[in-house]
Amino acid sequence: MMTDWTGLPATYDDVLRRAMDSLFRTFENFSEGTFIVDGQARVVWINKRYAARFGFADPQQAIGRDCEAVIPNSLMREVVNTGKPILLDIMETDREPLVVTRLPLKDDAGATIGAVGFALFDELKALSPLFSQYSRLQQELIATRQSLAQARRARYTFGSFVGTSAASLEVKRQARRAAQLEAPVLLLGETGTGKELLAHAIHGGSARAHKPLVSVNVAAIPDTLLEVEFFGAAPGAYTGADRKGRVGKFELADGGTLFLDEIGDMPLPLQGKLLRVLQDKEFEPLGSNRVVRADVRIIAATSADLPALVAAGRFRADLFYRLNVLTIHAPALRERPSDIEALAYAMLEDLAAQARGGSHFELHDDALRLLCAYDWPGNVRELRNTLERAVMLSDSERIDARALAPFIGSGQGGAVAPTRTPAAAAASVDVAAAEPTSWSDAMAEFEKRFLRDALRANGGRVIDTAKQIGMGRATLYKKIAAHGIEV
Repeated sequence: MMTDWTGLPATYDDVLRRAMDSLFRTFENFSEGTFIVDGQARVVWINKRYAARFGFADPQQAIGRDCEAVIPNSLMREVVNTGKPILLDIMETDREPLVVTRLPLKDDAGATIGAVGFALFDELKALSPLFSQYSRLQQELIATRQSLAQARRARYTFGSFVGTSAASLEVKRQARRAAQLEAPVLLLGETGTGKELLAHAIHGGSARAHKPLVSVNVAAIPDTLLEVEFFGAAPGAYTGADRKGRVGKFELADGGTLFLDEIGDMPLPLQGKLLRVLQDKEFEPLGSNRVVRADVRIIAATSADLPALVAAGRFRADLFYRLNVLTIHAPALRERPSDIEALAYAMLEDLAAQARGGSHFELHDDALRLLCAYDWPGNVRELRNTLERAVMLSDSERIDARALAPFIGSGQGGAVAPTRTPAAAAASVDVAAAEPTSWSDAMAEFEKRFLRDALRANGGRVIDTAKQIGMGRATLYKKIAAHGIEV
């Protein structure tokens, strides 16, 4: 069979030229817009439809302008600078987004001399699944960012630290002062005294409140993972590492506050690295040569005796001095017994809303006396746990000492009883175990023993005793006389 070569182009270059011309015309006809830029990303040609979309009645008005001045979100300059195409992209505009293709233009030597872009708008129906997925992912991203931002805001304020005792007011005064400063804060105190609450309040009252508050519980993370938790890691930095790498808490807290809870449990090697970051305000993620700068305010907390740890060589002295600039001691609950009633009712309101919507729990006077008699080794956290158990198992909204006693001290789940004051021990025996002849006689005996033991603990000093148990001095004198207590 003879092949008819009549009418074929004379050279392959001619075929290539015709193919390129045909391809360009096809894209130009079926796309929403087409434009070309030179080696400086200045517009050298734009079709009429595209020019009108961006406010140019005459395409000539756009010629010679920077591509970004014509199309605000254009990436043509990136294509010109890198010489690499962006084959499929979504470009946001003031109306619906466009699917765009951007291609570099090169001379015979391979140098990039410009770029051409096509906005594929009229054929979006075929791309509707892509846009549906894009829209869904965008909404999920917005929701995730909002949730994350909410999680990294201060959840508590100074008003959340309930109490009007002298100890409580002094702590809040110091914390408000710390909020106005930029120096590190060291929160000391027994477990359950509200150190985390104070950290949130200090951040929320500071100039950094609009930036993240990132928390790390040092005691809850294995030593081998702490460095990554703090400083992050490059992709594949260690076996099992995330392929995308990991962003550390210091980087996440940039501009805001990093709360280091239970810092006394930090291993010595990491203490040195933490000190360096606090001094230099920069670090390198694990397995990376990338230097990250982080402007972070440190709030540290511990229930441990840091000076004793320093003396034992388990905590670096230089790090201790670096952190121990503004020190706030969160008082134990036994040091502010006059706050127990306010704390108890604040907790009961919260528990009632959670457990029994619309309920209103009240504490009988004898229940309040029982709460004040106990020394609360678990502090505020233990108080809440006790009230929560009582609320869940109480058949009445009015809780008395008999209903409360099984959950205090040795009554809590059969655990070993913490050390208690003589008054608390007497209360537990008198309320829970004794079999009195009448309720009023039992409560009178309980009150007498409670006051007698409290006076004995304070060396018979009525003023000190009244302050400790949260009772007026005149009232205490009357009760001493009524019960015939020797002072």
